[in-house]
Amino acid sequence: MARAILLRQLTLGPRSRLQLERKLRDRNVPMEVAAALLDRFEDVGLVDDAEFARMWVRGRGEAKSLGRSALRRELNEKGITGDLAEEALEELTPDAEEESARRLLARRVRPFDRTDPAARDKELRRLVGLLARKGHSPGSAFRLAAQVIDADSGDNVLEQRPY
Repeated sequence: MARAILLRQLTLGPRSRLQLERKLRDRNVPMEVAAALLDRFEDVGLVDDAEFARMWVRGRGEAKSLGRSALRRELNEKGITGDLAEEALEELTPDAEEESARRLLARRVRPFDRTDPAARDKELRRLVGLLARKGHSPGSAFRLAAQVIDADSGDNVLEQRPY
């Protein structure tokens, strides 16, 4: 029964060892059985926390434009901590993180009266808050949002920086 639970979970998508342990605990599988089965799944490569962490950082960093701190927090919730999490986060280069944030801002910037300083400040605060909630550092969030807002045309912001 425990093997079927694990295989079903893994067909839904990659899972960390902690996530699978929690699922087995929720299904009242004895912890000795769960540990032995998870060890076997790790031996044959079906459960690999390092690979899971790399895939999670790559996928969530690109798809959701998340910054390092948000990704670190999500990995921690999945049971990936310490060196394993830091190794996965090293794959997210600062340039890639910044480009992801720029793309997000380019999609989310709203038209505003560029001659009105109050309207500019309001949009700047909104965009900085958006990046802050996505786990980007305050300094880079402010810098990137200001660059997007100060661009000549709001619809082609990505041309400011070469790829």
